[in-house]
Amino acid sequence: MLVREQSPAVISPSAGGHAASRAIRSGRVIGCRVDETTLLIIGLGRVTAGDVVVGLGEDQTVTPSLFVSEWRLAASSPRAKHGFAALLPAVGTDLAMSTIRFGEEETGARYIFAPRLTSAEEAAALVVESAGSQSAAVLDRLVDALMVGNVSRRRLLTITALLQSAHASDGFIELIGESHDGATFLQGWSRGMAPGPCRVSVVGNMTPVVAECGIAIFPRPDAPDGASGFVGLLGASQAALALDIEGLVFRGRAGWRYVAVHPRKRIAGALETPEHIRSILLRTHGAPDVLLSLRAAANSFEGKETVSSLPYPVRMGVDSTFEADGGNLLVSGWLYDPDGHVATVRLRRCDAAARLDERWTRFDRPDVTDSFDDQQHFTPSLRSEQRAHGFIAHAQLPNEDPGAPLYFELTLHDSRRAFLPVKPTRVSARLAALRQIGSIDPANCALPAIVDSQIVPFLGQSGRLTPVIETILDAGSFDEENSPPIVIGAGEGEEDISPLLALLALDPETRRTPLVIAMPAERFRRQAARLRELARFYSLSARLVSAKGTGDVYDMLEAGTQALSCETVVSLSASLIPHAKGWYGKLLAKAATLKGSFVSPVLVYEDHSIRWAGSWIDDGNCDEPVVGRYTGYPLKAVTDMKLTRIAAPSLECCVMPRDALLRAGGCSGGYLGAQEKGLDLGLRLSRSGFDSYLLPSVQMWGCDDARNGDSPVMAALVEEIDRKIFKRQWLPILTVEKHPEKRPA
Repeated sequence: MLVREQSPAVISPSAGGHAASRAIRSGRVIGCRVDETTLLIIGLGRVTAGDVVVGLGEDQTVTPSLFVSEWRLAASSPRAKHGFAALLPAVGTDLAMSTIRFGEEETGARYIFAPRLTSAEEAAALVVESAGSQSAAVLDRLVDALMVGNVSRRRLLTITALLQSAHASDGFIELIGESHDGATFLQGWSRGMAPGPCRVSVVGNMTPVVAECGIAIFPRPDAPDGASGFVGLLGASQAALALDIEGLVFRGRAGWRYVAVHPRKRIAGALETPEHIRSILLRTHGAPDVLLSLRAAANSFEGKETVSSLPYPVRMGVDSTFEADGGNLLVSGWLYDPDGHVATVRLRRCDAAARLDERWTRFDRPDVTDSFDDQQHFTPSLRSEQRAHGFIAHAQLPNEDPGAPLYFELTLHDSRRAFLPVKPTRVSARLAALRQIGSIDPANCALPAIVDSQIVPFLGQSGRLTPVIETILDAGSFDEENSPPIVIGAGEGEEDISPLLALLALDPETRRTPLVIAMPAERFRRQAARLRELARFYSLSARLVSAKGTGDVYDMLEAGTQALSCETVVSLSASLIPHAKGWYGKLLAKAATLKGSFVSPVLVYEDHSIRWAGSWIDDGNCDEPVVGRYTGYPLKAVTDMKLTRIAAPSLECCVMPRDALLRAGGCSGGYLGAQEKGLDLGLRLSRSGFDSYLLPSVQMWGCDDARNGDSPVMAALVEEIDRKIFKRQWLPILTVEKHPEKRPA
């Protein structure tokens, strides 16, 4: 018990150890640090409750008003009949020998701070001892003031200590249940919990979380007198990690209370929690909206398929689920719902969800209709010609937890839910798109919509896969400083490069030039030994590079340049061959006069028509800029041209600075073929500060990029998709450059 300032130090015989150790002498108050900005002050005397002006220090500097709670002492004396607790905001940390005045300077009461601050437990014990039966109301008023505004973790721990001192035990949380949608289920017993929505502060090893928690209660014969069981559900946006939760601060039936997590708590995983909720749900009572949310949580995903158990003609199947980098998903399957029972279809992982029925593309699946025709209970109640049971959709979901389950969630119009777990195949976005469009009949009338609404956006959201060098082998004495190396990219469809090596060995200029041959890892394992033998046979200086996670010629050229440290390189696709000797020297000689620029030759078909002779932006008279090319022109259309400035180079063959690809951000990962991907890369190189030139006097022979086994229809579809991706990426940029007035504000 605290004693009035003129009295000698007195300690009540009934005071606990905390109070005994902190008895104050005449004219002193005890301070307790609540957090970095607030101090709790306890003393004896008559100080008006509410907001009071105070003066601090020897010069009695006036500070903003503070909150005061007053009570009549449980064991008063003629000299001390009242006690008080005050919350002083924004005070310094050095309070030794500092004074404080409550009230105006002429009439206020002055005190000296005790030499050191006390703990929250000691302060609470002093309040409980001196206030007696009033202590609960006093602490409630203090907590009311402390819970205003942003509550720090330290303040919340102080509040917890105050409440535990006033109410030794108000119950325990015995079970914490996790869920796939991020909500947290709580179960335990308490005296103070009231059914209905409850605003709680989650205490634990974390930043404090203030959350709405729906509470329902149920009878607990094993609970202490006056207590009942309770269940609560913290929303997904407000939940904390189950292991971090130590207790809840809440305002219950009779004021502020604290319910702690039991030391022997049980944590239920996401697959176990729905069963725990169902086991208790029928015994609970509470507000209707709380019971509805608990019922929905009880009907959550448990790791198994439940669509087939629906008492309606609703069934679902998945044909393929591809997952590219960054949680980029492409799914296809069918949904049989002839009577329209399904309200929404979502793809879910953890607490993230993507609604598919608002974005998917539906198409006819007569095979699905036929499979249910002979099942009487699946016959639609209203005969319909609707056969568009198939669907393809892309979605983006976070993938921080690779082991988290991925599943479909069907919500019916009666709020019932059903689930279908799926296991995605993790591949590159390019391979996922190729597999998907390869599984669709080219004659399907839904194919254009699938391409425009699903495939193109899916590829547009994919990130690029940086080539990773797996193995480097040198054949002969490799000296990249001898002359600029030739980096040969051996991508898909370029299986045999023996003729190219033979031609390089026959050219006096390239016979001693260091060669870097970059190829995919799988092909490297098959051909590395043979290529080393060829290099030795032709007396070539070669470096063999194995790259994983990549495929086409541009990826291989990027990997090959990573294996070098020189300033300049000459890139060369393995699908090209020189038209004549001396090409290497001519390109280098011209590049030497154009330091830091790209110099490319003309690429020619076998019929002497032009495959590539530079790219330029054709402003023309149309509103949209067009990327112009000489493709298909006869070779003689450019043979008389001199060195020509172009908008973008071709990396299939050019002289370039080695670090140019790195500065431009590397190759884009959103294309299926090589043509538009190469143009995209060329334009980004130009916008990275590199000038590009065409040298028509040098020609290389080759054919179009074509993947093995592709039909003409598939090749045309790939080209169409790439063209749409290119326009989606570059049309806004090129339009702004042509029409600056269209630049966004």
